Amino acid sequence: MDTNQRNSPKGLKQLDRAKNTHFQAQMKRVFQAFAAEPKTMLQASFETGILRANICRYVSKWRREGKIQLVRLGLCPITKFRAGFHTTNKAMFNFNSDRK
Repeated sequence: MDTNQRNSPKGLKQLDRAKNTHFQAQMKRVFQAFAAEPKTMLQASFETGILRANICRYVSKWRREGKIQLVRLGLCPITKFRAGFHTTNKAMFNFNSDRK
């Protein structure tokens, strides 16, 4: 009998590599979107076409790593509700903040 390609270790490695690069590319696009100017997660979602749930996950990870910071609270131009504006641009970071 022939072996199934999907169950072989070589086939699994190829599938893992393809999935991983997709999300890394998404993270890179979102990171660059936040670097341009402070924006809400929904604005970044509209700009990049990436689901807001994924962006929330990336922002949470970057907060723990200190790569992104909440700059201010304001009204989201899309929803008109209060929202946080984040940035990955180190020049805009508030270094006096107690948050990480």
